[in-house]
Amino acid sequence: MANRNRNRVIVLAVIVGGLTPSEAAARFGVGRQWVHVLLARYRESGEPGLEPRSRRPRTSPTATTPTTRARILELRDELTHAGLDAGAESIAARLERAGLPAPATSTIWRVLRAHDMITPQPQKRPRSSIIRFEAAQPNETWQSDFTHWPLADGTDTEIISWLDDHSRYLLHISAHPRITGPIVVTTFTHTADQHGLPASTLTDIQAGWGLSGKRWIWGWPDRKEGQ
Repeated sequence: MANRNRNRVIVLAVIVGGLTPSEAAARFGVGRQWVHVLLARYRESGEPGLEPRSRRPRTSPTATTPTTRARILELRDELTHAGLDAGAESIAARLERAGLPAPATSTIWRVLRAHDMITPQPQKRPRSSIIRFEAAQPNETWQSDFTHWPLADGTDTEIISWLDDHSRYLLHISAHPRITGPIVVTTFTHTADQHGLPASTLTDIQAGWGLSGKRWIWGWPDRKEGQ
């Protein structure tokens, strides 16, 4: 029986059928207090008062307060200008240290997006749209790349990495003031000494290194793929 009809039947059983609230409660398997609530609603609002009411609280106990939202935006700005990580997890950690309620990281991201604190990157494609080559076995192909990383004092640092294409195992990563050709060679030979020489390498790095966008085949002097 739908809640609305059940409520009507209970009230009718008391008002028309002459049952006491206790008798109606026992017959319909509800609490006596609930019968009194229904009767009070009926006297106040008539039949519409017997409609089921939402159980949703009038105020959400987990809603982000204006104070917390303001502090989220302040922390985002402070951390960004200090050159520190300004993601949702970092913001949440600092809210907790300050004794403020820390919302879920998803909530923090929503607050930042709502206030245009996140720069959209439409050039990014979903991973599912990318079809890439994968080496058939370990040490068949290593990939190398580099990225910039600003330190807290604003100093720019360049990071180079070597990755086994088949296993996706990170063979080497190191940071330098500036990546140069000798650093590329040194990191490669050091990594090869630890893991063995790969059959080939694939890079997408600065042309000044002489390796940009090339697949190099190792084992034959001065031989490049396609030559």
